[in-house]
Amino acid sequence: MELTLAITGASGSIYAQRTLVQMAASGAVERINLIMSEAARTVARVELGANLGELESSAVNEWVGLPLDSKLIRVHRLDNMAAKPASGSHVQAGMVIVPCSMGTLGAIASGACTNLIHRAADVTLKEGRKLVIVPRESPYNAIHLENMLRLAHAGARMLPASPGFYHRPKTIEELVDHLVFRILDQFSIPHSQATRWQGGEI
Repeated sequence: MELTLAITGASGSIYAQRTLVQMAASGAVERINLIMSEAARTVARVELGANLGELESSAVNEWVGLPLDSKLIRVHRLDNMAAKPASGSHVQAGMVIVPCSMGTLGAIASGACTNLIHRAADVTLKEGRKLVIVPRESPYNAIHLENMLRLAHAGARMLPASPGFYHRPKTIEELVDHLVFRILDQFSIPHSQATRWQGGEI
């Protein structure tokens, strides 16, 4: 399976990092096309202490815990509109935007393709592939909600960064992984069952 993963400048870099980690560990994903905005790199540095520099592949691999020479993650510049995810003829399973800023969400909802994240999302929708958007904002105003509804009508799956607690998380990582596993479920990517609801008496 090949997927595109985009990271924007919204708070919640840990969601993106853990999604990459879990995708890499699944064995089901053969290639990840990574698109990361400059604001996203800044947020990753502030929230996680990550130094991704100019997005060299080795720095990204280190961030995710992969061998420095791993080819699993292919990094694409935000301004590279000739990258593979920009073309509908390049077949892949879909795209995840995690976390997704309201600016990026609004641009995609309006059809404005001013960078590779916007364009890749637009291509994903027009080709009928799965687009999973993880908005990370609170509270939502009417514009945010209308943009989400517009994208939902266009076929996107809105998966807000709202983790559950029924698995009784003991760490931030366990809390984050609950949401990450829900993202993976959208593409039937195997993962730990640790946070899945097991049923029971109420």
